[in-house]
Amino acid sequence: MPVLEHRRGGSAVLFVLVVVAHIVLISAQVTSKSGMPVLQSVAFGMVAELQRGGAGAVGGVSSLWNGYVDLRGARDENQRLRQQLADTQIRLQQERALAQRSGELTRLLDLRNRVGLVTTAAEVIAASATPDFRTVTIGKGTTSGLRPDMAVLSPEGVVGRVIVPSARAAKVQLLIDRNAAVGALVERTRAQGVAMGRGEETLQLEYVLGTSDVKVGDVVVTSGIDGIYPKGFVIGRIDYVDRAGGALKQIRIQPAVNFTSLEDVLVVLTPQTSDPAAPAPGAPDTAR
Repeated sequence: MPVLEHRRGGSAVLFVLVVVAHIVLISAQVTSKSGMPVLQSVAFGMVAELQRGGAGAVGGVSSLWNGYVDLRGARDENQRLRQQLADTQIRLQQERALAQRSGELTRLLDLRNRVGLVTTAAEVIAASATPDFRTVTIGKGTTSGLRPDMAVLSPEGVVGRVIVPSARAAKVQLLIDRNAAVGALVERTRAQGVAMGRGEETLQLEYVLGTSDVKVGDVVVTSGIDGIYPKGFVIGRIDYVDRAGGALKQIRIQPAVNFTSLEDVLVVLTPQTSDPAAPAPGAPDTAR
């Protein structure tokens, strides 16, 4: 029985093959309306569809690759442009800094030409780390002729005095230090006093005669009586006056110098002497 069934199965397969072969032969002989054999037309259609699918796949891959290449190129170009922009911004900042420094040095040179004193220019190289001691360090010292109690100026006004010089650097006490003081003169009325540091950003004008004509906006300059600061240099401008019962109680000065942005200063090498003609602080003012 198994042998018989195997023979039947083989006969069925053979029959199917014979039928397919006849169909193929008939198709090869029969022509379509275009004159092409049906078998060739069918085979061409199948091949064409395979080609169409292959072309579509290749085109998709090509488009995807081209898109990736374009995107990568755009990303690289964008990165390059960002780098160029950053470089340009840095150059602009450097040029602005150089222009500001050039302007500062020009003003310093102008001040040096105007004061008629022997001076030396110095660069500020450090500042005090605590508010209790308002000082800066400059890049010149005893080898450049600096000595204690030499006045330090800027184009805006009085900075302070040298307190500790070394060979190639010096510490400068700023006017706003709580231990600093300078003989002062109200420029408009010639009223005298002493401008004293408070450890803050403003100064206090002390020892002014109670009946003196002093008001907000008056410019205060050095009087020269202390033997350190040359006479006539700007200290600052009065921004507060407390007068009670006709007497002056408190006078506050806003310094002319911005001590937080000092870069270059002039140190006065010419020894100063006190002005014997100037009245003592608090004494009646007879100069007006």
